[in-house]
Amino acid sequence: MNPMHILVTGGAGFIGSHLVDVLVEEGHSVVVIDNLSSGHAANVNDKAELYQLDVTDDRLAEVFASFKPEVVYHHAAQVDVSASLKNPLHDANVNILGTIHMLELCRKYQVRKLIYASSAAVYGAPHYLPINEAHPIHPQSSYGISKFTAEPYIQMYAQLYGLDYTILRYANVYGIRQDPYGEGGVISIFIDKLLREASLVIYGDGEQTRDFIYVKDVVSANLAALTRGSGSILNIGSNRSTSIHEIYRMLCEILECSAVPSYEESRPGDIGHSLLDHTLAAEKLGWMPDYSLLRGLTETCGYYSKIMR
Repeated sequence: MNPMHILVTGGAGFIGSHLVDVLVEEGHSVVVIDNLSSGHAANVNDKAELYQLDVTDDRLAEVFASFKPEVVYHHAAQVDVSASLKNPLHDANVNILGTIHMLELCRKYQVRKLIYASSAAVYGAPHYLPINEAHPIHPQSSYGISKFTAEPYIQMYAQLYGLDYTILRYANVYGIRQDPYGEGGVISIFIDKLLREASLVIYGDGEQTRDFIYVKDVVSANLAALTRGSGSILNIGSNRSTSIHEIYRMLCEILECSAVPSYEESRPGDIGHSLLDHTLAAEKLGWMPDYSLLRGLTETCGYYSKIMR
């Protein structure tokens, strides 16, 4: 693959920083846009250039004009479901208006392709499992609504201005660099609590299930989307359903510890079960996840154990 100029929004964050590492390894020139509200400058690869800017900032035009990206990965977002319900205006400003701003810059500076990080949250409570891309869209949170609303805007820009795109709807991503504080996923929160021997809370009865996908598998899907998946919306998940109790038991086994969790009411916007069908991603991207849940959890636990101990 020829080296490209690639811009990554949210490139100091959990998924974005892993993506930047791989893009740099592949020999691409990479610019990162991140306001560092949840990302960390220390996550950014030394060979990438970081601009501390919000996705709604007018100064982004200067970055596009000087760097001239061929491809934009748009990962910057407000990703906390609870926060999206408490402050839907902020959620919409970042996730909807921020995306429109990126699309305008892509149009103006003749970007070839936009790869957009969407979410399984767009589907809401499933009508059937596994969920394929034809599943009805009924988001149950401001976050799910805002992530979906950006999708038809992207399709419109493709239709009107010839901007190529791939939209990737992520299942529950976990792994190294996921922040256990604030908007962290359940796995990073559990690992943090278990290593610190702190009290651990399970919301709901623990039998709710999710599709957990390791961050390195998500990155490989993004890499495949550089040259494949044109004009597609694709689920990126493991195609495996795992309960919160099972995650808890596996982590206790890997970390060789035991803790008795306490239980609280389910949180607003939480759904009972989620499982994504990744058949279309396999077909369009030639992508399949490489990591089993046990392998991904073991690698993640090893990383945090080393840091904390």
